[in-house]
Amino acid sequence: MARSKAAGTSGAATRRRWWHLRQRWRMLGVFEINPEHEFYHLTAMIKEGIHASIQTTVDTPGQDTLTAEHFKAEETQSHEGFEMQTYAASVFAKLRRSLDITEEEYMNSLCSGSCYLQFVSNSKSKADFFVTNDKRFFLKTQSRREVTFLLSNLQAYMDHLEKYPHSLLVRFLGVHRIVIPNEIKKYFIVMQSVFYPDERINIRYDIKGCEVGRWTNPDTGGKQIIKVLKDNNFEGQSIVLDREKSWFASQVKMDAAFLKELNVLDYSLLLAHQPLHRDELEGKHSLANLVIRTTKSMDFDGSPTGSDPPTIPLLEEARGEVVPDTADCGSCKPQAAAEGSGEGIPLQEINCAGNETRADSELQEFHEHHCRLLPNCKNAVHVIDGPDRRYFVGIIDIFTVYGWKKRLENLWKSLRYPGRAFSTVSPTKYSNRFCQWMQDHTQ
Repeated sequence: MARSKAAGTSGAATRRRWWHLRQRWRMLGVFEINPEHEFYHLTAMIKEGIHASIQTTVDTPGQDTLTAEHFKAEETQSHEGFEMQTYAASVFAKLRRSLDITEEEYMNSLCSGSCYLQFVSNSKSKADFFVTNDKRFFLKTQSRREVTFLLSNLQAYMDHLEKYPHSLLVRFLGVHRIVIPNEIKKYFIVMQSVFYPDERINIRYDIKGCEVGRWTNPDTGGKQIIKVLKDNNFEGQSIVLDREKSWFASQVKMDAAFLKELNVLDYSLLLAHQPLHRDELEGKHSLANLVIRTTKSMDFDGSPTGSDPPTIPLLEEARGEVVPDTADCGSCKPQAAAEGSGEGIPLQEINCAGNETRADSELQEFHEHHCRLLPNCKNAVHVIDGPDRRYFVGIIDIFTVYGWKKRLENLWKSLRYPGRAFSTVSPTKYSNRFCQWMQDHTQ
C-alpha cells in the first residue's frame, strides 16, 4: 500500500515537472503582458475595441460580393477613454471565412481574458509585436504609410489570394487604429501567425535570398529570446518537400511576381521546421486522411477565378460524410477522428502502385489549379509536409516600396559592397534572386 502511494506521488511529481517544462518552453521568447507591464492598459483597450468591431461583423450578414465601397469602408467606435477605427471590415471578414476562421473563434482568441504576449526576438523592426495568448494571431503596430499602402492595394491582394488560395503570402485579418486623446495614435494590423502551433518548433529562419548582413549568431547568451536565423545560417541545408517541390517553386514565383508588380522589395520567407511524429507519418497515407485533406483543400478554393475546382475521385469513392477537422498541427490524429465519426470511411493504407499513381495524378490536378493538398491542421495554408519534416512557411514584410530613398540606398550599397548580394535592389532583381534561392535550396 505504501509502495503504491509512493509511486503515485512520484508520478504526480513527474507530471508537474513536465508541465512546468512545457510552460517554460511555451513562454520562450515571449513575456506575458500582465497588469505590471507597460503595455497592459494599451492591450486592454485594443481587446475592448476589437471585441466591439468583431461583434459588428457577427451581427451583419457576411458579404460574399465585395464592392469598391467595402474596400474604402472606415468605421469609428467610441469607448471610454479611447476610439477604435476599423478599416475594410467586410473585406477582412471574408478573408477570415476563406481560412475557415469563424468570428467567434477569432473573437475568443483576440479578446479572451488571458493576457497578450509580447514577442521578443532579434528583429531590427521598431514595431511593437503582440501575440494572442494561444499564439494563433499576431498584432503589429504599423506606420501610417504602411497601412495606407496595404489598404490602397487591398483589392489586388484579395484578387491574388482568390486566384492562388494557397498562396504563401501572410494573411492580414484586420486593420485598426486606436486613438487615446492626448496620448497615442497607433495603427496596427492583425495577421495569422506563420508559426502556429509552435510547441515543437525549435529553429526559425528569415530568408531574403541575399548574403550581406544575413547571418545571426545563434547563441542567446542565456536570455529567454527567440533567435531568428538568416540566409547564411541556412547554408548547407535544404527544404525537402519531395512531391510538393514543384508546387512550392511555382507558388513562390507567383507570389514574388505579384510583389514585383506592387514595386515591393525586402520581403522575407519565414521558415521553420519540426520532425514529423510516427503517427503523423503513418496518418498521411490513410484514405481517411486523404479524404479530409482533399475536402479542406477544395474548401480553401471556395471562389475560384476562371475555372472550376478539381474533381477528386477519392471523394466520389468515399461517399459517406467527410470527417470534420478537429486536429491541429501539433498533433494531427486523422485516423482517430475518422473512427470517432462512425461514418465508415475505410482506414486502409494506400500502398499499392495503382493508388500511388492515382494520388500523384490528383496532386497534379490540384497543382494545375494553383492549389496543393493541404495538411489536416488549423494553420494549413502555412504548413507543408515533406517526407520527414513539417515546414512552416510564409512571406512577410511586404510594405517596402522601391522609392527614391531605396534607390539612393541601392546606389550607396553598390559602392559599399561591389559584387555582393545585398537586400536593397530593384523589385525585379529582388524577385528573381528570391525565387532562385528557393529553387536552389529546395529538394
